[in-house]
Amino acid sequence: MRIFRGLILIAGALVLGGCGKEQTPPASSPPAQSTTPSGGYLGALAKGEQSAVKGVDTASLNQAVQLFNAQEGRFPTDLNELVTKQYLPKLPNPPVGMKLNYDATQGKVTVVPQ
Repeated sequence: MRIFRGLILIAGALVLGGCGKEQTPPASSPPAQSTTPSGGYLGALAKGEQSAVKGVDTASLNQAVQLFNAQEGRFPTDLNELVTKQYLPKLPNPPVGMKLNYDATQGKVTVVPQ
């Protein structure tokens, strides 16, 4: 246990103290990444969130379609039928710039760009 505490203390000191050497970027360094949603860390975060939302919405919709198929013996003709037959309380809103695409022959929901 003492060794573990010692390692934590050393790691913390290294993180907080750094190596004490100030680093300067090379003369021909690339431009800094933008912090706007279109690029950089925030852009990646926005894309990750959008991807997660797409995955959750399509998973729940596809599950509702499969449940509908198991109980009704067919795929719904459109996604609104899932709401009218009370398999879902309402259809989820797709992320901005995207739309829900439903293939009634395969019973598969995807999120695609508009």
